[in-house]
Order: sequence, then C-alpha cells, then structure tokens
Amino acid sequence: MKYFEYGDPKVTALDMCVTIASMIIGVGVLNLPRELAKVTKSSDGWISIAIAGLIAIGAAYLLAKIAVHFSKQGYFAYTAAAVTKPVAYVITLLLSFYFLSYCSYEIRAIANISKQYLFERTPVEVIALSFFLVVIYAVSGSRAGLIRLNLMTIPFIFGITFVVLSFSLTKLTVADLKPFFISNFSELVSGVKASVFSLLGFEVVLLYITMMHKPQLAPKAAAIGVALPVIMYLAIYIVCVGVFSQFGLQEVSSPAVELAKEMTIPGEFFERFESIFFTIWIVTVYTTTCMAFDCCIYTLRSMFKKIKHMPAVYTLSPIIFWVSMFPRDVNSFAKMGDYISYLGVGVAVIAPMLIYLFAKFRGVKSDAA
Repeated sequence: MKYFEYGDPKVTALDMCVTIASMIIGVGVLNLPRELAKVTKSSDGWISIAIAGLIAIGAAYLLAKIAVHFSKQGYFAYTAAAVTKPVAYVITLLLSFYFLSYCSYEIRAIANISKQYLFERTPVEVIALSFFLVVIYAVSGSRAGLIRLNLMTIPFIFGITFVVLSFSLTKLTVADLKPFFISNFSELVSGVKASVFSLLGFEVVLLYITMMHKPQLAPKAAAIGVALPVIMYLAIYIVCVGVFSQFGLQEVSSPAVELAKEMTIPGEFFERFESIFFTIWIVTVYTTTCMAFDCCIYTLRSMFKKIKHMPAVYTLSPIIFWVSMFPRDVNSFAKMGDYISYLGVGVAVIAPMLIYLFAKFRGVKSDAA
C-alpha cells in the first residue's frame, strides 16, 4: 500500500469545525430519543438535550482554549511539563485507551444495527470485520486526508436528515408533544446525562490542534462544531416524539432509523427508504471510527517516538476488534458504552482542565504566547 502525503498537512478552522461535528454524530443519535423517552415525560427531553448541548459547547470551547496553549508542542509534552512525565504517561495512555474503546464501540454498534436493518442473516462478526477492514485502510493513509474526508461526507448526513424529518412531518401529531414542562428535576438530569454522553467527541481538538493553520480559531470552531449536532439532535428527538409518542418511543430500538421507515414520499417511488438513510448514516459512523482509531495512534506515537505509523495500525487492529466483540448481549454492550463515556469525561474533558491549572501554577511555557 502506497502512503499518499498531502502537500499541505495543515487544516483550517472549517476543517476542525466539521471534524468535531462528524466525530460527535455517530450511533448515539440513533438511540438517544428512546433513552430520553425512558427518563423524561412527554416531549421534555428537548430540555435535557438543550442543557447538555450548552454544557458540551462550553466544555468544547474551554478545551480548545486550553489546546491553543500546546498547539505546537502537543498534548503529551504539555502534560509532562505540567504534572511530570510519569503522570503524563498514565494520563495519555488512559486517553489512548479511551479512543481505542471508542473505536471498538462504534464498530460493534454499527454491526448490531446493520444486522437488524440490512444484513439479517449475516453474523455480527462478519459485518464488524468487513466494516473494520475499510476503517484500517483509511487510517493507513494521511491524517490530513482523513480530516478532509469529513468535508465531503457531512453535507450528505445533514441532507438526508433534513429529507427524513421533512417528509415525517406529515405523520407528526402535535398532541403527542403535549403537555409541556411536566418532568421533574431528577428526570431532566437523567436526560442530560444521556445527552452529554451522546455529545462526546469534541475532545479530538486536544490532538488535532497541532495541525491547524491558525490555532487561535479553534475555540470558535469547536463551539460551532458541537452546536450543529445539538440542533440536529433536537430536531430528530422532537419529530420522533411527535410521530411515535413518548410511550411508543420507549419500545422502538433505533428511533431515527424507524423514522425513515415511517416517512412517506409523495408518489411512493421509494420503498425501504430506511436502507438509503442508514447506508448514508454508516458513512459518518465510518469517519467517527476512523478518527477514534487515528487519535489512539496519535497519542501512542506522541509518547513513544520510535513507533512507526503502519506497525501501530497492524498491532492495534486485532486488539480493537477483540474489544468490539467482547460484549455478549445487549445489556453488556450498553454497560460498555456507559463505561467508555465515563472514561471519556474523566480523561478527555476533566483531566485536561486540571492539567491546565497545574500548568498555570507551575508557569509552564505556553504556545499561545
């Protein structure tokens, strides 16, 4: 396999914005309406999404602001200067393991849903391996090319979502959205938790900041990159409640895909539109998985400079696939997702903020100057 090197390995603020949006939009949104319907009443889940969105936008902005301080030296070097090298190794290894687990989760999730809607007779292992082989091919190439791939795929995702939501409005019942504001505080908090987990992914700014032409534009790009999926999630959730009702939504396995099945196109010249919707949706899950794998390699190579790119790909690939096959049932798979989300919040959101405070206290040199 020939390795193609881009003439300009640097990326723009637009690339970063789209990369963050693409990283967030994955399999989480397919199930989020159901999770919200279980913990909130009526259509109040939109409040949880809005609150979670504001939290995620604020966290992404702060992380990008912090990342500007190590836009040249990199996350590991900055962490080592702030909290000593041994601690930096532990924190960065945990971050690498988080991205590895993230990649495994996406692979298994897309295999499970593909089996349900597209390949009913194909074993999950075969679907997962086929998908993962294409991921390996992409990660083997240029990192800049991988990031720019998002610019090509994201318009299709928003376009197909707009089509599905527009044609689903004919089946929306406004009465199912009422009454408003009847969920209590604890229910809304549970909804916020589920929504925040679905908005993880903006932490890639910690690593890809070193590739930006103008790192100072990263905070704004990160905030917009998170805001776009939040708007999409709000629209999908409200339409799902209006079509299926809050009680019916609790029994639907993948509401966003089922919404594509329920929509009616005038003239009925399309049948099984959910296959088209899901096929396009696989593309964004593909880019999310590729970037998670790439970030795992990125963190490892930042610590161990002698590791080459391709040997890292070949070594990590069997581990990622094994982890993706580890859950044996739906419950263990759901627990795996929760554990990964908690790990992500800890090592990819809270830890960098604490490291920044240590760096300020110790007077660590900043690239922002």
